[in-house]
Amino acid sequence: MTQLQNKYFEALPVGRLGIIPLASCAEIGDKVDSHIVKWRKDRICLASVNHMASDYVRPSYVINIKNSRFGSGEGKGTILESVRGDDLFFLVDVCNHSLTYTVCGEENHMSPDDHFQDLKRIISAVAGKARRINVIMPFLYESRRDKRSTRDSLDCALALQELVNMGVDNIITFDAHDPRVQNSIPLHGFETITPTYQFIKNILRNAPDMKIDSDHLMIISPDESGMKRAIYMANNMGVDMGMFYKRRDYSVMVNGKNPVVAHEFLGTSVEGKDMIIVDDMISSGNSIIEVAKQLKERKARNIYMCATFGLFTGGLEKFDKAYEEGLFTKLITTNLIYQTPELLSKPYYVGCNMSKFIALLIDTLNHDGSMGPLLDPSGRIRKVVEKFNRGEKF
Repeated sequence: MTQLQNKYFEALPVGRLGIIPLASCAEIGDKVDSHIVKWRKDRICLASVNHMASDYVRPSYVINIKNSRFGSGEGKGTILESVRGDDLFFLVDVCNHSLTYTVCGEENHMSPDDHFQDLKRIISAVAGKARRINVIMPFLYESRRDKRSTRDSLDCALALQELVNMGVDNIITFDAHDPRVQNSIPLHGFETITPTYQFIKNILRNAPDMKIDSDHLMIISPDESGMKRAIYMANNMGVDMGMFYKRRDYSVMVNGKNPVVAHEFLGTSVEGKDMIIVDDMISSGNSIIEVAKQLKERKARNIYMCATFGLFTGGLEKFDKAYEEGLFTKLITTNLIYQTPELLSKPYYVGCNMSKFIALLIDTLNHDGSMGPLLDPSGRIRKVVEKFNRGEKF
């Protein structure tokens, strides 16, 4: 097991581990907990680990909490056990719209604002008793409000400052829309992680006839802001990349943004090649479907659409139609945010389970281990590609 080979766990833990998954992350929190429980039980047999305290190995590391609501919709956060001296890891999914609460007898679906407020309530309930507070927020709250163009609010920067002012030491997120937002909290830990390795592994498992070379495969960025992500994947797979850029009509504003007039392609010929479109999120899905359509018009072969976060704010009907028309082969997103049962049932959908990776992040940080190997998975990507080319399982 990789995490056992790194030996990061031979260092003393920062404090007794405590995992606090909010209701929005209950499912992935249970999976993360089960991984860490198993790993720490296995370590009992390792003679090199001699620092284990009596509470190092426990049946569960989840701290019991309760988020209550009054009839008016106001909330209250309560921690149901002691966390004094603990190294706490909060898990929150601000995009989980499946949860509801009642306001004056009316049912409300929880919004990102509600989830963020619940997170602050539980942090407040810690009341400074923990040794360290870490927040794992896969979809960074208000991450699309990261810069000011006119008289816009800077919601993401304000949210980060609010968290560190409440005592949060480290914030871990995935595929932040613009990582430069961390400049708002320069003296605190902030990490943004791209699940490139998980994407590649799951694509290759579902593309047995793919050939990984520049004559048969290309990585596509659907817009200019995602070029760095596509370049990283292309370089590690040893193939070419192409990109689309969006021509917008800046004289019109629709739903708070300027509408896209056209997608223009920059790159070499895609004829007969497999395409991997990689992006940070799928919101309505209009842009990524349009990109797939244009690639098909240029005679691309198979098209694999990847996004860290599948929001699908416009529903799945357009993806059903695009799949029936042969515009794409597979759609890959992670379980870092809520996945609807409808999405999981689709024949074209492939999910990337990130629970083991999050567990490894937590276990490493609890021992103050280096996150370098986790932030740059180049070596693991190359091994997977080599195994795929040799026809081995991975």
